[in-house]
Formats: sequence, C-alpha cells, structure tokens
Amino acid sequence: MADYYINLFLDDEKIKKVEDAGLAGKIREIDGKKAIQVEVTAKEHKKLLKGFPDLSPDASNAYVIPEKGETILMGIILSAKSLDVMKAAILKLYNPFAGKELLQKTF
Repeated sequence: MADYYINLFLDDEKIKKVEDAGLAGKIREIDGKKAIQVEVTAKEHKKLLKGFPDLSPDASNAYVIPEKGETILMGIILSAKSLDVMKAAILKLYNPFAGKELLQKTF
C-alpha cells in the first residue's frame, strides 16, 4: 500500500487514451469523477513537495498536481502502459536544480 496517491481526473478524451493503453481496469470513481490513482512513496512525496510546494494531500493522502505535472505524468503512464511509473516520473516532475544557479568550472 502506498503512502500517498496522485489523483489524475479524466475527461472523455483521457478515458479513451487510458483504455487504449490497456488500463481501463485502473479507472475508478473519486468524488463522482472518473480518475486513475498513482501510488507515491513517502520519499517521492517529499521530492514532489520540493517541486510543487503548494501540494496538500486530502484526508485519504491523495492530491492533484498542477496541470503541467499532470500532463507529464499522464504521458509517462500512457507510454509505459502502467501506473507504476513514479520512479521514472519523479525525475521529470522534480528538478533538484530549480531556482539554483549552476556553477561552471573554467579550465
């Protein structure tokens, strides 16, 4: 069981794409809307909070990430045809160098 979840709410177009990826069985109803839920470990959650500081999980430890992150995550899910993608997705969603000036050595 995961520590946290990311809820990705689906419109008709996204439902079709999820079904085409063979993940129709992963669609569930959350708060009256169709969605898929991606499991997130506590370590991944900490990294996501650094990338998206405004995230706040609900009572069931689930949250919705901003649209840009949702688009990236959905693309990874559809290409991998799996919801078990956070290890790969975290590299694209969390940028440890965001807002930091990179030092450059001169030779």
